[in-house]
Amino acid sequence: MEIMMKKILFSMLLGSSVLSLNAAKTAEPKMLPNFILILADDLGFSEVGFNGQKKIRTPHLDAMAEAGALMTNFYAGAPVCGPSRSTLLYGQHTGHAPIRGNPKWTVDGESPVMRADSTLLPKELKRAGYTTAVFGKWGMNEVITDAATGDGEGHPFRQGFDEFVGFNTHVEAHFHWPDYIWDGLKKIDLSGETSGGNWRNKTTYGDKLFTEKTLDFIDRKHGDEKPFFVFLNYTAPHKGYSAPAKDKADYQELGWTTKKGKSGHYRNDADMNTAYAGMITSMDDGIGQIMTKLKELGISQNTLVMFTSDNGPEISWDFFDSFKDFRGGKRSVTDGGIRMPTVVHWPGVIKPGTEIDTPLAFWDLMPTFCELAETTPSGPTDGLSFVPALKGNLKDQHTHDYLYWEFNEKTGPMQALCFMNYKAIRTWNLKANTMGPIQLYDLSADKQERTNLAAAKPEVVQQAHKFFASARTEHHKWPLTPRPWIKKTGKK
Repeated sequence: MEIMMKKILFSMLLGSSVLSLNAAKTAEPKMLPNFILILADDLGFSEVGFNGQKKIRTPHLDAMAEAGALMTNFYAGAPVCGPSRSTLLYGQHTGHAPIRGNPKWTVDGESPVMRADSTLLPKELKRAGYTTAVFGKWGMNEVITDAATGDGEGHPFRQGFDEFVGFNTHVEAHFHWPDYIWDGLKKIDLSGETSGGNWRNKTTYGDKLFTEKTLDFIDRKHGDEKPFFVFLNYTAPHKGYSAPAKDKADYQELGWTTKKGKSGHYRNDADMNTAYAGMITSMDDGIGQIMTKLKELGISQNTLVMFTSDNGPEISWDFFDSFKDFRGGKRSVTDGGIRMPTVVHWPGVIKPGTEIDTPLAFWDLMPTFCELAETTPSGPTDGLSFVPALKGNLKDQHTHDYLYWEFNEKTGPMQALCFMNYKAIRTWNLKANTMGPIQLYDLSADKQERTNLAAAKPEVVQQAHKFFASARTEHHKWPLTPRPWIKKTGKK
């Protein structure tokens, strides 16, 4: 009897082990989401249909906003591209990030170097098992150590990316019909065989090439076991206003007022109004192709797609009512320079028609993407994850005590804070040789930031002083002082 019971018990244990082993073999591995982060260059808050634009068509972005989440209080990292992208990559605002301005705006005039040992978003995702790619304007590899390969400490391959096609440096990205781009460590000539180069021949439009590279990457990687992260940096609608003929064609038949363009360093089409609209529509068309590709491959529901811009418009496009919501544009810390048109699309996770009005910023992307990738940032971050807001759990969404910016170029230095409903701004007082008094605006009642409430709200001003005092760490390259050429001449 005892022997029989032992045999029965052994059989039961064996069967249980076999069932457990089979279950382990057949269990589906947990799928981490893919990420596609799309960045426009100098696109204003009101220059897309989902934020009220009437003249420029953006049907694919509008569809994303309708099917996903519209972020109405999402801020760029700075009012120009370099430091703005820096805050996104480092997960730190400009009071802490090691790159706080565009090239040549350091106190010594030497371009900043993105160190190879930096903690960056792509490295964090790569550590979590992602395949990573950046296409378009990288612009963070200013100090190239090998002209033949474009290598340097800031090269995408040294900063967590597996693939790269685009512009290494800031200035390379000024040209929408470029004579060359980088494919990894290889320089690709696009100038063509006839005279005049790509600008005259109009053979390769940079943003269309970057869309093609993104589509190819998705095709190649969508079936892999590893999830992917694509950082797609369009150059539209940055200065150098030019678009492919087919993207301007419909606008040219509307009888619009002509805005004359001329070419120097920046190459502009003869009519900048139709060019500007065509650039944005061309970008929107590329985004539509990407969204269609995700659906065709059956991976839409496992892919988070986010679209935003790096800063506000370069010039005041009254014709397009670009500044109808806010005051200021590029190089301004008023909301026209830093509040961005932003949508996030993730079917099955984000409820269609979601609106997120929580004040958030570029440095929040690091903890957000890391949480979704089931990892945590390995370095310091000023960011907060907004995963709860994306999933509709606003009651669980943490909020910032304040958002902070500093900017120090032609009109700098200047600082800004958003806290509660207020924006606090202070700029350099050249005569007193120090930062000037705080200007205070109530954003809930004064989106244009016209009425200075500092005298009427001394207790709020005092709180702003405390935040300004604690928001930044000193950096030898980025002191809050006018650059010598500004102090002496008033211009660079």
